[in-house]
Amino acid sequence: MDLIVVSLASLLAGFVDAIVGGGGLILVPALFAVFPSAPPATLLGVNKSASVWGTSIAAWQFSRRVHMPWHALGPAAVAGFGGSLAGAWTVTLLAPDYLRRALPFILLAVLLYTLAKKELGRHHTPRFSGQRETLAACTVGLTLGFYDGFFGPGSGSFLVFVFVRWLGYDFLSASASAKLINSATNIAALILFTLKGHVWWHFALALGAANVIGSLLGTRLALRHGAGFVRGVFIVVVSALILKTGYDAFMR
Repeated sequence: MDLIVVSLASLLAGFVDAIVGGGGLILVPALFAVFPSAPPATLLGVNKSASVWGTSIAAWQFSRRVHMPWHALGPAAVAGFGGSLAGAWTVTLLAPDYLRRALPFILLAVLLYTLAKKELGRHHTPRFSGQRETLAACTVGLTLGFYDGFFGPGSGSFLVFVFVRWLGYDFLSASASAKLINSATNIAALILFTLKGHVWWHFALALGAANVIGSLLGTRLALRHGAGFVRGVFIVVVSALILKTGYDAFMR
């Protein structure tokens, strides 16, 4: 029964994550609820062992239908991988407690800005090209890769927002780009968790398969309905993240 419950959570997480990020909002709490006595690092490792497959499949699916500026996103994914490893190492030295309290307010600012700018992310008008686009994408990958390794909540949604706001992508292209970088950061985190023995591989296969199914469904829906639909889901997911992170920071 435990495996069925967390597999269903993984499927839903893959679905949401494929559209706009935020799958950890679903799977991580489910893992903590089903296995309350397990070490937190192990449950986070199990989450990564599932999400890495769904995110990678989503990135591949998007790349077949959405224009991907590989000259910028390839180096950005490498930067994200390195940033995630650096962030994971840093968290062994510094506790991210201050981020836990600041995060709900940062997410609220993102939500209010998105709501205020009705046309934000509806049209694909890249602000950079060539080496400037590569540099900007690498900066995003390195910075948010570090954040993902150091703390993590909302990293996929932050990636989408920054690609929309700073690089001028529409929400669909931003989501596709975010999936590629998130795949790299997830792989980096999974390597670290594996080396430290924090992955239950007997759960990883079932959760990974469920996450891939959810990811395929979410990607198909995003591609079918376009940037406006992704924008709507982004608003819903960020709103949920505000509630979840606010509860974790101030009420638990």
